Amino acid sequence: MPSARDVFDTLNTDYLNVHKTKEDLFWDTYMAISDDDAGFARAEENFKNFISDPARLATVRQALGNLGNTDADETLRALRQGLTGWLALFECNIIDSDAARHEMADLIKLESELFTKRRDLVLQHINDAGAVEDTTLSGLATNMSTNRSEAARKTSHDAMLGLESWVLANGFLEIVKKRNAFARAQGFANFFDYKVLKNEQMTADQLFTILDDFEVRTRQANTRALQALVDTHGADATKPWNLRYFASGDVTRQLDPYLSFGKGLERWIHSFCRLGIRYRGATLQLDLLERKGKYQNGFCHGPIPPYFDANNQWVTGQINFTANAKPDQIGSGARAINTLFHEGGHAAHFANVTQNSPCFSQEFAPTSMAYAETQSMFCDSLLGDADWLKRYACNAQGEPIPDTLIHALIQTTQPFAAFGERGILVVPYFERALYQMSDEELTSERVLALARETELRILGVAVGPRPMLGIPHLLNQESAASYHGYLLANMAVYQTRAYFERTYGYLTDNPAVGPALAEHYWARGNGVSHNQTLMDLTGEPFNAKYLADYCNQTVAEAWTTACAQMSSAASRTYPQTAQADLDAHIRIVHGAELIADNSESDEAMCRQFEAWVAERFPSPNP
Repeated sequence: MPSARDVFDTLNTDYLNVHKTKEDLFWDTYMAISDDDAGFARAEENFKNFISDPARLATVRQALGNLGNTDADETLRALRQGLTGWLALFECNIIDSDAARHEMADLIKLESELFTKRRDLVLQHINDAGAVEDTTLSGLATNMSTNRSEAARKTSHDAMLGLESWVLANGFLEIVKKRNAFARAQGFANFFDYKVLKNEQMTADQLFTILDDFEVRTRQANTRALQALVDTHGADATKPWNLRYFASGDVTRQLDPYLSFGKGLERWIHSFCRLGIRYRGATLQLDLLERKGKYQNGFCHGPIPPYFDANNQWVTGQINFTANAKPDQIGSGARAINTLFHEGGHAAHFANVTQNSPCFSQEFAPTSMAYAETQSMFCDSLLGDADWLKRYACNAQGEPIPDTLIHALIQTTQPFAAFGERGILVVPYFERALYQMSDEELTSERVLALARETELRILGVAVGPRPMLGIPHLLNQESAASYHGYLLANMAVYQTRAYFERTYGYLTDNPAVGPALAEHYWARGNGVSHNQTLMDLTGEPFNAKYLADYCNQTVAEAWTTACAQMSSAASRTYPQTAQADLDAHIRIVHGAELIADNSESDEAMCRQFEAWVAERFPSPNP
């Protein structure tokens, strides 16, 4: 019989192998570098089988039982903690019945088939130059925000509606049925109930107590913003292809020279360095541009979750993240820097989990989606701060963004803060009702009707600017029935921001931020609950009030805050000895092509990247 130490070390090694194999194939297939879909499906199934193996669960329980009830020294305490991490992983992923395991195997096959067909689907719209072009979901969204032609904007929304119909005609409903069958085989009423309990350790009823409260708190602000849009621009302003444009189009266009795509990489590196964020020697691979066949949603996955091995040697992380930018499209720079901060925040989190097993530093359960998204969304929240914009948003001549443009940005975006959060909120309301449908009720007509009814009730418009079934998260079992995690995370983000503002008075380039996040939010990974991390840093349990208060701010109140931020930043003395680099090996790729890396220096990499972008994508005319 193997010792508890042997059991633990074997789990760490075997998991790393099966996880990396799956993640390497995931990257190659999702980045359209490889078409080995069958190989990826096998690797995905091997991974699922590993984390849901009852025999491994029994072995861990026995190993823990053999340790006794007391820890004689730190070595034994660490071993117990590590095995407890594996216990949590297996218990939340275990598939107890043969029937459920069979349903999971079928589900993986169905989703693989849908993914393969979706990768080959071409979406088209009319771009800013008036030409028909192939595009991505990100491109469609940006076009609706910035294109001056209503007819062109409508082609983007029509493409999204077409995607909805395509999804329904190409197997999504069978996947929903199979997900429900899988959940029922484990004793759950439906897949939504199963995922909420698995991912967030709460029931669906507990989740909707929080969501219903937030819906009520922000309903009036949402209604007020839509009415103001109609009063200013006419009844057509809330049509789905117009809403993004009238809410932000002109300002997005004006911002574009100050947030160029080519400078995005440099701004991310400098800003994170000054925040004191480090990656502990991790290798980061970034694929930032759209490409035919490439997965059309940003993500961050780590083929090698970092940890201290059996010899107490640090195993550095290997982390991939991606975006779908189109550098010659208005607004692409803003979207790119948002992705770099968001996915870079995920990467910082996973690179800084300093436990003795890779099970603590991976993005799947028992890692809470809300906990994981708190880290990324906190980082990208900085981009809307007036002091960040004043320091980093500069045009080609080096001139900083004018105060008047920051005011215009607030004037445009603040009224729609509630609408933006409700754009997340609408998804769990739809998904819960979707998975509560019987198999007989799951028809294309009824599902589309449910989507429209939910959008009208939560968003206040007949059709959402991002139609429900065009959201990629719904198609993949890992992210399906989890979208509420983004809203829970943003609640935690504003709670975290309030703590730093109370404690230090500012966020942008505050060198205390990175170390505080590393200590309280990142170091223990999924070994502690999301609520416990918030308690450790802020001294308060999970609290939705801060986000609701932000959403309900008036433009005048938000501008007063922005002026205070800029005034404080102007008088602030920043440390002269900023961190030299991110302590990361960075590769910028475009599919199989290496664009740039930091083997020489971060600055050299940024120059290479900017030159590569400038050569291939001349700046659009504003």
